[in-house]
Amino acid sequence: MSIARKTLLALSTNAWLREHATKTAFVRRAVSAFMPGERLEDAMAAATVQQAQGVGTIFTRLGENLTRVEEAEEVTTHYLDVLDKVERAGLRAQISVKPTQLGLDLDKELCFRNLQRLVARADARGNFVWIDMESSPYVDPTLDLFRRARAQSPRVGIALQAYLHRTAKDVETLVPLGAAIRLVKGAYLEPASIAFPKKADVDNNFYALACRLLADDAQRAGGLLHIATHDAVLADRLAAFIDQRAVPTTAYEYAMLYGIQRGLQQRLVAAGRPLRVLVAYGEYWFPWYMRRLAERPANVWFVVKSLAG
Repeated sequence: MSIARKTLLALSTNAWLREHATKTAFVRRAVSAFMPGERLEDAMAAATVQQAQGVGTIFTRLGENLTRVEEAEEVTTHYLDVLDKVERAGLRAQISVKPTQLGLDLDKELCFRNLQRLVARADARGNFVWIDMESSPYVDPTLDLFRRARAQSPRVGIALQAYLHRTAKDVETLVPLGAAIRLVKGAYLEPASIAFPKKADVDNNFYALACRLLADDAQRAGGLLHIATHDAVLADRLAAFIDQRAVPTTAYEYAMLYGIQRGLQQRLVAAGRPLRVLVAYGEYWFPWYMRRLAERPANVWFVVKSLAG
């Protein structure tokens, strides 16, 4: 792992820095490159623009590791309202939630009941719920939540992290379910015993996992792959695999973040590739923002250039 990535990930958990940096004009201007605003209304406005450009959206309200039951209830109620507002607005927008937002740290059954409520509302609205993946201690309980929810409805998917050594085995258990999987590289500080420390190894594992999730048996089972990367080389490599195997567009979508690699996003859409862009909002954005920079330290330079411009 590069020194820059390790440093940014360490800073993402620094409470003092979060408290002070989020109040500075420079940091608030910088984060605007990655999120259109702190309010849901800002996110919905961005989604409307994206939809006109042929791009779908995933909404995520930032925040994690909630400490009170009342907070988990408020988050659940908020997302129920989001699903209703998305339908009324005619937006092609889904939601993505972290289990610790729904109360996983407090009570696993409480978390599952809250997730059930969201999936049931998504079912009623013809929509979809993504379960985000957090740091490695949460992988097993998050997979358990997904499997239980998936047994009741197909309108739920899960994020898996390509930098974890274990993910290849997790994929094999999920393929027969016809699971919807958002494959990401991973954005938490993990030891080498758990995660690949070298970018090249993560990239190679990402490619191998994506190919596995696009294989014939995965397609027959009804699986959906979200190719969540901003790496143009990796995106093009997988596009070549998709074309070579004649993978239908119903089996995959590219997934990217708002404001990052806009040129690549436009190129994918122009080539007829399905694309869905995650739009984040909310006040608790500092840890998320630092992890976004750490995923691709070149984003630091992107932010500097955007501010200078």
